Amino acid sequence: MRARTKARKRALDILFESEARGDAPLEVLTQRRETTDAPPVSDYAGMLVEGVVAHRDRIDQLLAEHAEGWTVARMPAVDRTLLRIGIFELLWVDEIDDPVAITEAVELARTLSTDDSPRFINGVLGRIADIAEHLRATR
Repeated sequence: MRARTKARKRALDILFESEARGDAPLEVLTQRRETTDAPPVSDYAGMLVEGVVAHRDRIDQLLAEHAEGWTVARMPAVDRTLLRIGIFELLWVDEIDDPVAITEAVELARTLSTDDSPRFINGVLGRIADIAEHLRATR
């Protein structure tokens, strides 16, 4: 597994854990950085967690607008978290090409979520990627 793929998986783990426990994501991130009992948190994983937290309201607004037939709250937690990371990468991480952000989210969904999740995530991120240039200009 490549370094950024591992970082995305680690960010997913941290964001998922914080949501499941009702803990603040940045507190979980800090705890994971300080422990030796869990895999290390790379700089990229930390940046993903921090970015999703910083832009979560806007990310969730985009999810609500582009996830046809789904509310954000009704989405499976893994899918919702992968979509948040994917949208953050699409709109705020300039060094990641849009197709890479989408492919990485889809591949993680293929391994970690339901059979329908990869297609769902690909569709939502694809719709957002189609208007990403406009969205980036308004951020």
